[in-house]
Amino acid sequence: MNMTTHIKPLSKRAAWNALNTHYKKVQSLHLRTLFADDPKRGERMTAEAAGIYLDYSKNRISDETLKLLVQLAGESGLREQIDAMFRGEKINITENRAVLHVALRALRGTSILVDGKNVVPQVHAVLDKMADFSNRVRQGAWKGHTGKSIRNIINIGIGGSDLGPVMAYEALKHYSDRRMTFRFVSNIDGTDFAEAVQDLDPAQTLFIVSSKTFTTLETMTNARTARAWLLKGLSGDEKSIAKHFVAVSTNETEVAKFGIDTANMFGFWDWVGGRYSMDSAIGLSTMLAIGPDNFSAMLSGFHQMDEHFRITPFERNLPVLMALLTIWYTGFFDAHTIAVLPYEQYLKRFPAYLQQLTMESNGKYITLDGIQVDYQTSPVYWGEPGTNGQHSFYQLIHQGTRFIPCDFIAFGTSLNPLGRHHDMLIANVFAQAEALAFGKTAEQVKAEGTPNWLVPHRVFEGNRPSNIIFADRLTPEILGKLVALYEHCVFTQGVIWQIDSFDQWGVELGKVLAQRIIPELESKSEPELAHDSSTNNLIRRYRRNKS
Repeated sequence: MNMTTHIKPLSKRAAWNALNTHYKKVQSLHLRTLFADDPKRGERMTAEAAGIYLDYSKNRISDETLKLLVQLAGESGLREQIDAMFRGEKINITENRAVLHVALRALRGTSILVDGKNVVPQVHAVLDKMADFSNRVRQGAWKGHTGKSIRNIINIGIGGSDLGPVMAYEALKHYSDRRMTFRFVSNIDGTDFAEAVQDLDPAQTLFIVSSKTFTTLETMTNARTARAWLLKGLSGDEKSIAKHFVAVSTNETEVAKFGIDTANMFGFWDWVGGRYSMDSAIGLSTMLAIGPDNFSAMLSGFHQMDEHFRITPFERNLPVLMALLTIWYTGFFDAHTIAVLPYEQYLKRFPAYLQQLTMESNGKYITLDGIQVDYQTSPVYWGEPGTNGQHSFYQLIHQGTRFIPCDFIAFGTSLNPLGRHHDMLIANVFAQAEALAFGKTAEQVKAEGTPNWLVPHRVFEGNRPSNIIFADRLTPEILGKLVALYEHCVFTQGVIWQIDSFDQWGVELGKVLAQRIIPELESKSEPELAHDSSTNNLIRRYRRNKS
């Protein structure tokens, strides 16, 4: 049942219209003025939960803006939808599924029902099985076909079966077992696989094949190539497959057909979307890298943020505040993108992970009622670690014509303290946010003795908004909190925009067409082509090139 049918369309909600009127009054208000008129603003416009501190004071909002945005969340049925999600109701309406990534980190003994059945015991049964397997591999008890211990782990997956594990491995590398090598293969481009196995010994290599259906084109193509590579290195003995492959899947028949022992198959459920699955069995490579205890700490972090989101009033709720600011900027300031800028090298893959989480979730133009939206939905999320980005694209954020809100992510303590490095890193975070907000006036530039002709080039308008997300240090627990923060931010946006954040029909069409084109590229005889003239011409050109 669509619970939001009683919700008015966005443009008809009272708070949205009030925000429209309010925007006209405040659109030209500068952050310099907002801070000058309220000396305590920087201390007041902050929120903290579960070890994460959010400073949202450098946003182009007043107390009135915030009040209206919170009112919009209420009018959009956000409280009811949060409760419905946590109850296991089927809020993914186009696929008639529950949305229960929160169950993946629910405490043992909790009850969350799907179709009348408590799913939490199933979750913990899989986690226990993962922990047992991880311990055996990490301690050398699990041997390969020739009796050697496993030293190389290759995760084969794509989308949520790759981006989450890659990001988590890089983010938590500090905690990983350095005696082991971890690689990730996702692209169907043969180079991805070839480079991943280049220097590895098949006798010490374990593949994790992650595919819910065990039919995903890219994943299974790479898995079959991995199978052939392994057999070639182990004298073609088919029995070796069972010692060097495990599966994260729900399709027992296909897993067995591949040669994987189904005792080494780790399941998950259709109420977990791929991009929300890094803390499920999809995270097996993460657990192998950092160990079950650290994985458990990460799950605890997820759960703490889940509880904060579930029970905290919206005006102090971190994911809700971040979502409302995005709604404000996309809906009224015409922001097309948001930059996510982690000042932590270990989070170098975090922006790429967020790209799928945000844009696959909310890149929709049809509402839950099947009507085309008349407002902007998901912005483009992108970013790179600081300080690298400062020397590439920050110029555009500071002085370009685009309006780009930023999320700065920083930590009080370095995991690798080296002299002054961390103080210099954090000084840059604070300085960039300050420069974006307040800029530099022509008078200030002139006072520095700048020639008149050069003054316009050195003026910074400022008034460019940012959030600072701050925590003590990057731990497995904090990573769980950070990911859950953005997961619930995405959910909140989707509720207000009245779209289904949990389907992804947009990825299907290209995949279907590719299945049609593959035999046309591989056919020995000239195929009869019925595409458009461009596609037909490109197919013919590729075939000529091949031959």
